[in-house]
Order: sequence, then C-alpha cells, then structure tokens
Amino acid sequence: MFTGGLEGALARYKFMAIWSGTFSLLLWFVEVPAHLAFHSKLAIWAAIAIIHGFTYPIYILAAFNYCLKARTSLMTMLFYILAGTLPVASFVAERKAVERFKTLRS
Repeated sequence: MFTGGLEGALARYKFMAIWSGTFSLLLWFVEVPAHLAFHSKLAIWAAIAIIHGFTYPIYILAAFNYCLKARTSLMTMLFYILAGTLPVASFVAERKAVERFKTLRS
C-alpha cells in the first residue's frame, strides 16, 4: 500500500523511473533498430512502444508528485520530468532523487 508524504512519493517515482528507463532502453536500442534494420512487424516490438507510451504519462505524474512533496524548484521538476525521455537519464534522475531524499531526511 502506498504511504502518504514524501516517502510514498519517492517510492512511486523510483518505480516509475526504473520502469520508464527500462522501456525507453528497449524502445531505443531494441525496437527501433529491429524495425529499421529488418522491417520487423512482430507484435512484441509494437507492444514495447505502446507500453512505454501509455506509462510515460504515469511517470510524469509520479515525478510531478515527488517534486511537489520535496518542494523542488521548477527547473529541477523539469529535469525529473524530461529525464524520462532519454534512455539512461531516468536512472540518473532516480539516483539524484534518492540522494535528495536522504539529505532532506537528515
């Protein structure tokens, strides 16, 4: 069950950052090359793009919620939100969010 407050917002953001980053990696480094190189129309390739497309807005909401709870600046919020668009950036942003959480807790 999700807990309220900053801890719950961080847990949701961490999950969605890892989820979004994983599907972004699959999309950019598996689906797109397979589609372009082999003109593959397998359903699994389309599923990767669809899953990433449907879950990215959830990632945005999780990032927005975390940033509101952590009281970050607008630029930091934009960094967290846009980190989901690049394959590895969401993993970096997730680590930064955890570091920020640890500094806020101490």
